[in-house]
Parts: sequence; C-alpha cells; structure tokens
Amino acid sequence: MSVKAFELVPAVERDLLMGDKARINIECIECCGKHLYVGTNDCFIHHFLLDEVTSSKGKLTYSAQKLLHKYLGLKKPVAELRAASALERLIVLCDGIVFLVDMVTLESVPSAAGGGVRIRGVTAFCINENPVNGDPFCVEMGVLSSKRRTVQVYMVFEDRVQLVKEVNTPEQPCAVSLDGYFLCLALTTQYMILNYNTGAAQDLFPYDSEEKRPIVKRISREEFLLAAPGGLGMFANAEGVSQRAPVSWSESVIAAAVCFPYVVALDENFITIHSMLDQQLKQTLSFRDGQVLQDFEGKVMLASTKAVYVLVPLPMERQIQDLLANHRVEEALILTEGAQRNIPKDKFQVLHSVPCFLQSPGLLILFPFTYEKFYFFFTSRKGQLDVRELISLYPLLLPVSSTFTRCHPPLHEFADLNHLAQGDQEKVLQCKKFLITYLGEVRSTEVANGCREDVDTALLKLYAEQNHNSLLDLLASDNACVLADCIPWLEKYHKYFALGLLYHCNGQDSAALQLWIRVVDGELQDCTRSDLYEYIVDFLCCTSNLDLVWKYADWALRKDPSVGVHIFTKRPAFTDQSDLSPDDVISYLGKNQQALLLYVEHLVLEKRIQKEMIHTNLAVLYLERVLSLLSKSPTDEEQLTRAREKLQAFLRESSLYRARFILGKIDNCEKLLLERATLHGKLEEHDTALHILVHKLRDFSSAEAFCMWASSSRDSAYQRQLFHLLLGVYLDGSPPAAGAGSSELQMAAVDLLNRHGEVFDAVCVLRMLPDGWSLQLLRPFLNRAVRASMHACRTSQIALGLAHSENLQLLHDRLKEVRKPIFVSEKKGCHLCHNTFSEPNVVCLPGGVPVHTHCVAQRVRDSPTKKRLTNSSNHT
Repeated sequence: MSVKAFELVPAVERDLLMGDKARINIECIECCGKHLYVGTNDCFIHHFLLDEVTSSKGKLTYSAQKLLHKYLGLKKPVAELRAASALERLIVLCDGIVFLVDMVTLESVPSAAGGGVRIRGVTAFCINENPVNGDPFCVEMGVLSSKRRTVQVYMVFEDRVQLVKEVNTPEQPCAVSLDGYFLCLALTTQYMILNYNTGAAQDLFPYDSEEKRPIVKRISREEFLLAAPGGLGMFANAEGVSQRAPVSWSESVIAAAVCFPYVVALDENFITIHSMLDQQLKQTLSFRDGQVLQDFEGKVMLASTKAVYVLVPLPMERQIQDLLANHRVEEALILTEGAQRNIPKDKFQVLHSVPCFLQSPGLLILFPFTYEKFYFFFTSRKGQLDVRELISLYPLLLPVSSTFTRCHPPLHEFADLNHLAQGDQEKVLQCKKFLITYLGEVRSTEVANGCREDVDTALLKLYAEQNHNSLLDLLASDNACVLADCIPWLEKYHKYFALGLLYHCNGQDSAALQLWIRVVDGELQDCTRSDLYEYIVDFLCCTSNLDLVWKYADWALRKDPSVGVHIFTKRPAFTDQSDLSPDDVISYLGKNQQALLLYVEHLVLEKRIQKEMIHTNLAVLYLERVLSLLSKSPTDEEQLTRAREKLQAFLRESSLYRARFILGKIDNCEKLLLERATLHGKLEEHDTALHILVHKLRDFSSAEAFCMWASSSRDSAYQRQLFHLLLGVYLDGSPPAAGAGSSELQMAAVDLLNRHGEVFDAVCVLRMLPDGWSLQLLRPFLNRAVRASMHACRTSQIALGLAHSENLQLLHDRLKEVRKPIFVSEKKGCHLCHNTFSEPNVVCLPGGVPVHTHCVAQRVRDSPTKKRLTNSSNHT
C-alpha cells in the first residue's frame, strides 16, 4: 500500500527552456541555492532563477526566470555540471574536457598563466562533499581518465586546477564518488572502496557494466548507495560493510538519490520511492523520458529530456498522520522512530510510548493535547471505546432523548471537558476541533452503529458553535440529527439557513421557507448565503409540492419578477404527478406583466408550444410593452428599439398568432408602420404592406426585405409576383407632377431591378417601364436579363441534345434486340406464369428472357414503374 511522501512539482517548463526547438534535450542539471543550471545536447548552458511560491492553501510551487544561456563552442552535449559556490565557478564536463565557467556570466575562466583551465580525456568526475583540505576557497575533485586505469584527485581554485594524487585501479573505472579520503568506484566488473591516502582497497560485489548502468551515490558521511545485480540498491560504508538492508528497485534504474528516510530511484517510466527504514516501496510516480535525478542540499530534482521538476517532500507529521488515517500503525511507528530528528521532541516521545497509552485507557483522554490522529485510531479500533464516552465529556452535546450512560467502572475521573482542561480555553478549543474531526470520520462507520442520532446531533452542535464549513455538508447528507434538540442550538448561533435545511430533512418544507423568507426580508440575521433569495426560488422550482409553489411564488415575484418567474420557467418535469398547467400559470401571473411576459416567452421560444392563444398572448404582451414605452415622456430610445426588434422578429417568425386581432390594436398607430406592414404581409395583403413601406415609411430597403421574407417559404413564381408588385408600387406610386418624390421612387425602381434582376420576368418588366426611361440606367438589369435568357436557351438546347442522344441510344438498343432471334417452343415455359407457349408472339425482357404478351401487360399494370420491353417475333 502506498503513501504520499512526495509531490512532483514543475520547475522549468519545456517552452521556457527550448521554445520551439524540438530537438534540444536536457543532459544534466545543477542547482545552487536558487540558481539552476541546465546543460543540453546542443552544447548550451541555461541559467535560471528559481523562486519558491507557497499558495494560500500551503501548496509549494516554483517560478522560473531565465537569466542567461551560453554556447560552449564544442560539438558534443554537456555531460556534467557541478557548482563550486565558494569560487563562483561551474565545473563543466563536455566532449571529454573538464573546464571552469563563471557562475554569473557563464564565460570560460582563463587560467592565471593564460589560456583556459582544462583537463582533457575525462569520462566522469565528482566533487568531494567531505573535503580533507581545510582551504574554504578550493574544491576537491575526483576525475576518471578515459585513457588510463587511474583516478586523479585535483584541487580546483578560482583560476587553476592542481593535481594532488593519482591512484591506479585494477580495471577501467566507470563511475566514482568521493568522501574524505575514500573513493567508491564502479569498475568494469565490480564495485570497490579505495582509500587514496593509504592505498587500502576493499572489493564490494561484482556486476556487469555492459548489461547495467552503474550507480555510485554518496548519501552521508562515509556511506554510499550502489546499484547491485538483481535490481537491488545496496548500501556500503567506507569499510565495505552494509549497515542497512538493501532496497528492491527496478532492474532498469538509471539514477538514484536519497532524501532521508527515502531512497528515490528513476527508471525509464517511473519514479519509485522506498523507505530506508523498512525497505518497502512507499510511492510510485509516472515519469516518462527520465534523464537526470540529483539531490542538492536536501532538494531532490529530476529532469526529463524536455523539462525540470522538483520532488517536494510532504511534512513528516503529515506522512505519519496519513499512515494513521489508513490504519498503518506499524509503519507510522517505524517512520516516527526513524525520523525523530525531523519532528518535535515532545511529539516523538508521545508516539514512542503509545503501548503505554493502550494499557491505560484513562490516560488516552489526554492524548488530544498531543497527537489527535493516533488517539482516534487507538480509541476507536484497539480499545473499542464507545464514541459517546467522548461526547459525554462535552457538555450539552448529547441530545436530551439520548439513553446513554457512562460505563462502570468509569474509564477516567473527569466530570467534563472543563474539568479535563482545567480552565485552559485553548485546550478546550483544541479538544472540540479534535472531536469534530473524529466524529466526522466515524459517523458513517461501524463505530457509530446504534448511536447515529447522538453522533450526528453532537456533530451538528459542534459545527454550529465553531462556525464550521461542514455544517451544510452534514445537513445535505443523510443524517440522523434530532430536530427538537438542534433547533435552539442553531437559533442560538444564528444558523437559520442550516435550520431550514434541517426542517427540510424532516419533511417540514413550509417551516423552512418561512424561516428563509424572514432572513431575506431582514427580520433574522444570517450571512451563510448571500444568494438566499435565489436559493428559495430554486427550491420552489424543484419542489413537487404545488401547494408550496402557489403559496410562496407571490412573495418571490414581488421581490424580483425576473428571478421569481424561474419558479415556473425552470421547473424540471415531474412524472409522478401532474405538473403546473401553463394556462393556470398564465392566469396566476396576469397581475405581474413582467413575469407574465417572461413566462410566455419561455413557453413559445424555449418549450416551442404551438398554440394560437399563447402565441397571440405573447404578441399582445410585446405590443403592450412597446406602446407603454411610446407613451412615456421622455422616451427611452434604447429600450424602445430593443422592444420593437423583439416584436418585429416575433411577428415575422410566428405563424400562429391572430394577425387580424393584433393589427386591429395598431391600425391607427402611425409610429408602428413597420409592424403594420408585417401584419398585412401575414394576411397576404402585400399591396397594402408595400404601400406602407414605400409611401409612408419611404423605407425601400425594408420593402425589398419584406418581399424576400414574405416569399421565403414559397416558390420562385410567388417571389416574382411580389417583386413585380413592388416594382408596380414604385412606378405607379406618384403622379408625374410629384417632382422629387417621383424621381426618388424611380431611382428605387432602378435599384430594385439592378439588384434583383434575376427574379424578374424581363418581358413583363419592359412592358411596365415608362417609354422615356434611359437604357443606361437599366444596363445592369438588361445585361443580367439577356445573360439569363441566353443561359436558359442554351441549357434547354443542351437538354434537348441529351434527350435526342438518349433516344438514339434506345433506338439502337431496340434494333440490336430485334435482330437477335428468340427461340420459343411448346416445351419452353414463360418465366412469369410458367405456362408453355402456344403462339409465336412473345415479349422479350432484358437479358433475352421470353414471356407471354398478356403476362407482361398484367405486370405493367400492377407495377408502379413501367419497364422497357422489347417486342420480338418468334422464328421457328
């Protein structure tokens, strides 16, 4: 069973590191304080500044800022980076060369004698984290040569390196780690410990470097972690002795690190975390394309080929609490004892002496002051303590109806919580918080069997007293709170919304609504929900009790009609009983015009009810809204425009309202001419509608739009008729003496012809036009008309030609069939009636099948589509 010991937190995202350069991969990383250095396969070093950011919920994240990147001028990937902070230098291994760069500028450091500080022919190097030289301004470094079986020890200064020692090895070394005078080496076939000061060597165990990548990791003073055969992580000290049991990890581990008390291992697909205390696998994290895993001063960092992450350890106390919450006591004790240096001494002493607490139930009552989670586990599971023994220590929490009495002999000598805490209010508060957690965890378990009412009632009282966020969650769940006992408690702490929920849980919805309405009206004070009015509306919307709806809907509508109407518009469908009738609701809302309008809109536009009365009602409501706005002084033009647009759209789109009835209401209103024209169009009175649009409104674009709208669901002939009618209105609209008005109509007629020439019958138009009109004005129309006429003529010619060709093909096929002899005899039968032939006259079906002529005639009469048949004479 796993435990969450670490969280994987991104540190440097892919986009920040490489942008859109897909071929760049991370090869190595180094972290020094807040400074992160990343070496890539294109021979660049990238310098980032990492800032830790803690959210309001206590979650740790990292913010990365890129400071610099530098090309090293070589052709190979950057293989290794190590920081020497005291020297402000980075030690870099690239292309078999070790050299120094400045940590700030990333420039190569020249030597004191000129040229760069370089060591060539290097396969790997390490830093001595337990240096034997007392100089704080130099770094000790172990280097593996690619050409010789040696390990060289160097002193690294700010601008030079100095060879201190060269030690021969029996085989070519592959990996090295250095602690003091001790070198831990991975050779070609085995691991060994070598003291380079005395020359003493100790072989450890064999392995095959060609099959498995060696791992040599210093984890503490004179102690190393090694990758052993069989998928084991072995520990070895400077004497070659293993003082810890090995951990069993993957065969394909490529890197490892230690963050006490855990060993972190990285393979191709996963991060595995084992405990050094009991060697058990504690956590597994999925991690693709793992490349690097390192620990830097207690900070475990790893990198894929594209991004850098930090493994953030969870606090040790939280890990122990999680183990206890999962009833893994032995692991919790092991972790506590092994990690005693990482938690407060008093808590360690308490945890270490848990068996003593188990032997003395009376002392368990003191445990909430030390470690709540352990107390919960051992009292509820090991001691099988009746939960009401704890509740009874808290005055007034048990309901009056409870039949509980404390056991005899008593488990403790305390009368109540105040006696236990000896007046310390901080301890009283701590105990109440503990009991809230405890009861919340056990209320749905077997611990609460037989005493659910006592547990839930006590928990509700504690939630109300402590203003706890879980009060509403308790009431929203299946609970057994005693109503009579909880009412005064909730009223005392002004938890009226919660009290309403409790009424609802007990089937008293009317009492709940009355209480909530008093809160909304300001008679009672409760700040639990600022949207309590909307909650009441939702409650009425969802209730199946229609009596409650009719009783309280009026209050909701008076408060806010636009929200209150949701009681009727957002109701779900109730299948177990008849729901609200739309006619009843319309009648009920008749006194509230705004709510009525919204409800009828809902019926028509959302529910798509197709009833004449409802559509007519909506049209009347839209019209009354417009007339009301027109009657106001001054007129709100913005509201009037929106209202008219709604009315006009509905008049155009609906076909169910009584158009004559609506027209009668605005027949004499000169301010709603467009609406009148639309209604005349609905009544097929198009000449009247066009007369209004052209002569009264002088809105020629609306007249054209009217023709398009009125003919949208009709055929092209109907559309042509409307446009001809509009053209006639333009041409006959005013006498010749009308002057400018007549000219305006003539230009409108010209524009109509030029824009919609394809709709008109050109011959009819030419007959309608005055003789004195200029052909130049009509040039676009005539061009389109001639082009359309020619197109139609040519299309018909093509169709005629195709028909003629098909006819010729059919004649050819017929001749071919006639020339072929069809043999029939008295021995052959008809394929339709299966009788033999008695005369030579037959009909040949496609495929040369002979049948009787009367059989074919009967089949043609019975068939919906006649088949082409070929008559043939029989030659015998």
